[in-house]
Amino acid sequence: MSDISPLETRDAAVQPIEAVAAFAPPHPLRELWSDFSQNRGAVIGLGIVLLLVAVALLADVIAPYSPIEQYRDLTLLPPAWQEGGKAGFLLGTDPVGRDMLSRLIHGTRLSLVIGLVSVSLSLGFGVLLGLAAGFFRGNVEIAIMRLMDVMLALPSLLLAVAVVAILGPGLMNAMYAIAIVLMPHYARLTRAAVIGELAKDYVNASRIAGAGTLRLMFNTILPNCVAPLIVQATLGFSTAILDAAALGFLGLGAQPPTPEWGSMLASALEFIQRAWWVVTFPGLAILLCVLAFNLMGDGLRDALDPRLKR
Repeated sequence: MSDISPLETRDAAVQPIEAVAAFAPPHPLRELWSDFSQNRGAVIGLGIVLLLVAVALLADVIAPYSPIEQYRDLTLLPPAWQEGGKAGFLLGTDPVGRDMLSRLIHGTRLSLVIGLVSVSLSLGFGVLLGLAAGFFRGNVEIAIMRLMDVMLALPSLLLAVAVVAILGPGLMNAMYAIAIVLMPHYARLTRAAVIGELAKDYVNASRIAGAGTLRLMFNTILPNCVAPLIVQATLGFSTAILDAAALGFLGLGAQPPTPEWGSMLASALEFIQRAWWVVTFPGLAILLCVLAFNLMGDGLRDALDPRLKR
């Protein structure tokens, strides 16, 4: 007869399980946040981005006035803290008497929408072209990549202006133009990632198991190419916002009285010497938004690339 009781036997069996659980790898999202949070600038950028998103979602609630309402007797009113300003207009008014703060708040919503739509369109079409070029190779790859090279050879703003000139000025056409400008970056990045993944054993195993072409492309290879695409999409937000502001400044983007940061700069350019606030605040809004997305993108790049982990 053994002297070991059933209770001791159960405890001895549980201990290895607890030991394995204690050394289990952390959840991928927790590990991502741990690596991301080591970059203080990235955390600050994420906080600013979340603040901008909150402002965009609550624009109708927190904006003190309508962004298109004009007060004809209060044109070029200084900010509230400057001599001659009024308490109701914290950042002053523009050349036609509209509240600057309200227009900046609603412009945040418009800029984020422009970035989201432009990046989504360019990412979708760029990934499809990159998958086709990396998977089929040969003439398909040559045709797609030479077209991307031609598009990259043109200055991005010039290409966007040319597309808008063909489609006509307007907010939607500006977003289409920005998407076309950004698309080659995603196509080239996806192609490079696909070529690297095709040589790995798990792809060959899936092919031997009978996986079809579309399954290999979208279910097997594409999920393993997501990390660099996420980083590029985050950085693409800042590029899209800058290009939208440039098109709005040239009068090819959002049309008045739409509260868009670039068009606000264009309409106030002639008053820069006697009304500094009408140009300074939209410029600072563009600077802050672009800087926040760039900082967050740098942090994601460091967190998702194992070679750059601290």
